[in-house]
Amino acid sequence: MVYIALLRGINVGGNNKIDMKLLKQTFERVGMNDVVTYINTGNIIFSSESLSKDELSMILEEAIHNDFGLQIKVMVRSVDDVREIMNAIPDTWKNDKEMSSDVMFLWDEVDNESVLENIVMKPNIDTVKYTPGAILWSVDKKNITKSGKSKIIGTKLYKQMTVRNVNTARKIYELMQAQNS
Repeated sequence: MVYIALLRGINVGGNNKIDMKLLKQTFERVGMNDVVTYINTGNIIFSSESLSKDELSMILEEAIHNDFGLQIKVMVRSVDDVREIMNAIPDTWKNDKEMSSDVMFLWDEVDNESVLENIVMKPNIDTVKYTPGAILWSVDKKNITKSGKSKIIGTKLYKQMTVRNVNTARKIYELMQAQNS
C-alpha cells in the first residue's frame, strides 16, 4: 500500500530542521519502501505492507525522535484517503497570485464535519468545506486580510491539523499515484 507521511511543523521558520535526505534514510531504516520526499516541509511518500496507519505513525514518530531528537507528529494517509480529498477539491482552486487555497489535513481525533463549528468563516470571502480527512479552504488573495483563515492559527484545532496548499496536495497525490501503478 502507498502512503503519505505528513510531518507537522518541520523546516518552518527555521525551526525543527530536518534534512530530507537524512529523513528518507530514517524511513528506509525502519522498513519503509520506495521512499520519496517532496519539498522541504515534510511530505514523504512510501509503501509498506501489513501495518496500520496508526502503527506506521508511531514507528515513524519514534524513528524521527531517535534520529533527530525531535517530537514531530506524523500523519499517515493512504493513496485512497488522499484520492477522496483530491476529488473534493474544486478544479478551479489553485494557489497563485490571485487565489489562496489550502488542504488542512485533520488528525483522526478531530476528523468530523463538526470542526467547521469551531472556525471563523467570513461569508462571501471564504469558501470552506469539510471532506473526510480535511478542511478545504479557499479565498481570493485580494481578500486575504479579511479572511477568517488566519484566525485558525494558534487555536487548539490548528494543533490537530497539518496544512498544505492545493498545489502541493495535488503534486503529492500525483507522486502517490505514480508509485501505486
